[in-house]
Amino acid sequence: MTMSRPQQDPQSGFLHEISSLLLKILRSPPPPVPFADHVLELSSAISSSSITFPSSQMSPTGFVALLLGISLALMLCGSVTFFLGFMLMPWILVFVMIFYMVGIVSSVSMLGRSILCCFTAPTPRKDFHAWEQM
Repeated sequence: MTMSRPQQDPQSGFLHEISSLLLKILRSPPPPVPFADHVLELSSAISSSSITFPSSQMSPTGFVALLLGISLALMLCGSVTFFLGFMLMPWILVFVMIFYMVGIVSSVSMLGRSILCCFTAPTPRKDFHAWEQM
């Protein structure tokens, strides 16, 4: 019998995967670092039997290092985004000025066209015969 989970949107699935990965990193113990004087003892212990490490949580120093790495990655991405925006800003300003000038020229031409049409339009003639028939 299989349990079917309700369909999740991709964003919540992505957040679930990220949070489970982060929790797995926080709960797993760091690998042992062999020192030069313990290399022979460690190699003989590994060859004789398998070593099981007790499950312990990440040390506060490791957690701070993880947060430092995350913050540095975010700052780097933010710096790249800022640099791209800084490089694209002149192009955006040029396009805004071009569209602004096109809008001004269009408004002035419509105003001029309406003024010229008023002066060049023929004046309506009054029909005197229509008044006499009344």
